[in-house]
Amino acid sequence: MRMRSCGTREVDSMAEKKEATLVDRSQVKKAVQALQAFLKSKSSTESLFLDETQPISLLFTLWKIPKETQNIRIPLPHGQRPDTEEVCLFTRDEPKMTAEQTQRFYKKLLEERGVKNISEIIPYKSLKTEYKPYEAKRRLLGNFDMFLSDQRVRRLLPSHLGKHFYERKKTPLCVNLQSKHLARDIQRIIQGTSLTVTNKGCCCMARVAHSGMTADEVTENVEAAVQTVVAKLRMKGPIMKVIHLKSQTSVALPIYTSDLSHLSVLDSTNSKEASGKKKGKKNKAEDEKQEETKTELKKTKNKEGEEEEDIPQLVPIETPSKKPKVEKPSRKKQMQKAPRPAMKNVSKVQSKPAKKTGKMEQKARRKGLKGK
Repeated sequence: MRMRSCGTREVDSMAEKKEATLVDRSQVKKAVQALQAFLKSKSSTESLFLDETQPISLLFTLWKIPKETQNIRIPLPHGQRPDTEEVCLFTRDEPKMTAEQTQRFYKKLLEERGVKNISEIIPYKSLKTEYKPYEAKRRLLGNFDMFLSDQRVRRLLPSHLGKHFYERKKTPLCVNLQSKHLARDIQRIIQGTSLTVTNKGCCCMARVAHSGMTADEVTENVEAAVQTVVAKLRMKGPIMKVIHLKSQTSVALPIYTSDLSHLSVLDSTNSKEASGKKKGKKNKAEDEKQEETKTELKKTKNKEGEEEEDIPQLVPIETPSKKPKVEKPSRKKQMQKAPRPAMKNVSKVQSKPAKKTGKMEQKARRKGLKGK
C-alpha cells in the first residue's frame, strides 16, 4: 500500500510540474500572430472606428468540475487595458459629510497618493438616491469600462446595482483605500485581470490582453496568467485539459492540450475517493459494533458484581395509571341469576303430595264400592 501511495504522489507531482510549464512559447506566439492578423483584416473590412481595440482572453477547460467557487486575481506584466478606458470608484459615506463633500475628500486623497486612472468617484449615498431608477443604472453601466469599490462598502453594492452588472461581468473589484501603497494596488487591479471558477461547469474565461498590444507582450501575459491559475487553483491531480486563445469574434485557437497519460492519474484519484468513502462507511460500522460490545461488557460486569456482593435492590411498586373499570352486571344476567323465593318452592312441594294423596283415597273408595 505504501509503494502505491508513493507512486501516485510522484505521478501527481510530475503532473503539477508539467502544468507549471504548460504552454510552449513558440506555439503561443504563432496563435497570437494568427489572431492579430484575423482581427486586422476584419477591422479593415467591417469596422468603422479603426482606433477601437478588441479584448483577447484565455479559455480554460478543466478535467473536473471544482467543488467550490474561487476568484483568482492574476497580475500581468503588461497592462491589458488601454489608457482611454474609464474607471469608476464607489466609496463609503464619510461621517458628518454630504455626498459632494465626500467626493471632494476622496479626490484629494487620490491626488495625494498619485492615483490618476480613476475618472469618477460616486459615494454610497448618491448611488442609492441618484442611480435608483432602472434607466440610470443602465446608463452608469454603459458609461464606464471598469468599476472599483471600497472594501468597506463592497457587500452593500449588489442590492443597489442590479443583475446587469454581473451579467456583463463588470462586478466592482475591492480596493483598500486605507493602504499605504494605494497607487500600486489600484494599478495592479486595473492592469491585471481576474478569473472566476464556479462549481457549475468545467470552463472559465479571463481577459488577458487587447488587439493593440504587440505579439511579445500578449505571449508574456498569457504565460503569466497560466502559471498563476495553475498555482492558485484548489484542485488535486491534473487540472488543465485544454487552453484556448480567442477574441470576441474569432474562433478559439488551442494553445495547450493535455496528454492521455493523465487519464490513469484521474482513474487512480477517483478510485481513491471511492475507496475513501467505502472506508468511511466501514469505519462507522466498526465503531458502532465496538460501542455495542462495550455496552454488553459493562452490563455483564455489573451483573457479576451484583451476584458477588448480593446487594439488595429496591423494586419499585407499579402504580396503575388508571383505575380498573368495574363491570356492572347487565339486566339480562341479573334476571338469569336471581334465585327464586324459598316459600313458593315449599308450597309447591307440599301441594304436589297432597294432590296425590287425594287421588289415592278416591281410588280406594271406588274399589270399595265395587266390592260391595
